[in-house]
Amino acid sequence: MHAVLLFDLIVATLIAVSALYWVAERMGWPPSATLLIGGAALAFVPGIPPVQLDPELVLVLFLPPLLSDGAWFTEIARFRRHMIGILSLAVGAVLFSTVVVALLTHWLLPELPWAACAALGAIVSPPDAISARAVLARVRLPRRLNALLEGESLLNDATGLVVFRFAVAAAAGGAVTPGAAIGRFAALVIGGCVVGFAVGAAWAWLARHLRNELLLVVASVLICWTAYIAAEAIDVSGVIAVITSGLMMSWRQHVLLTAAVRVRATSLWQVLVFLMEASVFVLIGFSLRDVLSRGGGLEGLPDGRAWAIVAIVGALIVARFVWVFASDAVVLMLRRVGIGREDPIGVRCATIMGWAGMRGVVTLAAALTLPTEFPGRDVILLVAFATILVTVLVQGSTLGVLIRWLGVRRAEDDEPPMDLFAAEQEMMHAQLAVVEQLARDEQGQVVHPQLLRRYTARAKVGIDFIGTQEERIAAIASHFDVIIEAVRAGRSALVRLHRANLIDDETMRDLEHDLDLEEMGAIASKA
Repeated sequence: MHAVLLFDLIVATLIAVSALYWVAERMGWPPSATLLIGGAALAFVPGIPPVQLDPELVLVLFLPPLLSDGAWFTEIARFRRHMIGILSLAVGAVLFSTVVVALLTHWLLPELPWAACAALGAIVSPPDAISARAVLARVRLPRRLNALLEGESLLNDATGLVVFRFAVAAAAGGAVTPGAAIGRFAALVIGGCVVGFAVGAAWAWLARHLRNELLLVVASVLICWTAYIAAEAIDVSGVIAVITSGLMMSWRQHVLLTAAVRVRATSLWQVLVFLMEASVFVLIGFSLRDVLSRGGGLEGLPDGRAWAIVAIVGALIVARFVWVFASDAVVLMLRRVGIGREDPIGVRCATIMGWAGMRGVVTLAAALTLPTEFPGRDVILLVAFATILVTVLVQGSTLGVLIRWLGVRRAEDDEPPMDLFAAEQEMMHAQLAVVEQLARDEQGQVVHPQLLRRYTARAKVGIDFIGTQEERIAAIASHFDVIIEAVRAGRSALVRLHRANLIDDETMRDLEHDLDLEEMGAIASKA
């Protein structure tokens, strides 16, 4: 494909992403499903060139930033607290699903060697971090359930990709023993942690010593790719390296980054992640035509194999339910005999967790990396794409409905010990203590009376307020609505002065910047 044509296609894809996302929001549809369907429809538009995804490029381009974004916003305390449950899903559920798929595939398609069946299981078993984030961002779940699903989506790709490597090596004639596989898995994980820690430490050093804010923003964005590429270069887990460095950045950014760097980096990161998440689903849809052509097309598929694909996808979904409910039963039994501190999540939460198994870009990219001569490659490609379609379109589209139907919501005792308003009061009293000290001169005379009155009023407002939390939220919203309207009036006045040539562009930009910061603060406080 000509370079200019490729650039035109990229721009057209971004326009399609924006349009499809707008349609999804207006119609109340799940964006991931809308983008996937839209991409698949666009792939068959006459004149659209075929899109052949380079699987290695897909992994290195999309996976690091999206995993790093998930790690950045992970609640680290809950991640550590529920680590056993997360590992049960990220390792246990993936391995169990791989075995189930491999056994069923070999039974239904005995002509496929065991290594090919295992490779298929490893490809379709790990739920996708991107798909999970796209759905979880639109629902409100109990914190423990949210921590389990987010933690699983961060770690399970490492398990699936490692098993996939072993299966491909076995199919190529390499001998893989259980002991060697376990040792290799441990080396990949530990090596990834070491690389991620080193890259995270390098970022921390830059954050302390780099004075150029724009360069630090760029460095903060590039860290995820640095960790992934460095880890893969020495043949350890790039996924684990990205997660480790992302968690380190998340934990230390509060004390290392200035306000300006944090605001700029967050804004850039949000736009970047949005475009990447949305583009992934459109590109998956675009790749439908190529996958069908590589797999021989649905019309050329024998009836037996068509039913085998349906059975494998169904077994994959059932296997996750079996693992989730069995694990919860084990937790219940251990709790009854006095072992363990965690309570079982219950039938309703287990049902949601079992249904939240969407697959996506990692499944497709892994399938496309299979060598052309790999046994059963055509069937594996079709099963991989069928798995993505069913889980994203069916499970992803109905997960929110299922949550509402089951009545699962965040309970009051699931909230942190200190709520937002209590933490705000603690913060304001700390600010007031400093202002009271610095607003006076050495003789104790007030030299900044307006500043002192302002911080004193802010610290007292929460104490003086009488009413329920709902009334307080409404009062706060009304308060900041007034500020937002005042900012808009000020901006209109500035524009009028600028258009009348009474102020120059520099004055306009400086004063408008102050208004923008005030408006952003008011909108954030109101939310």
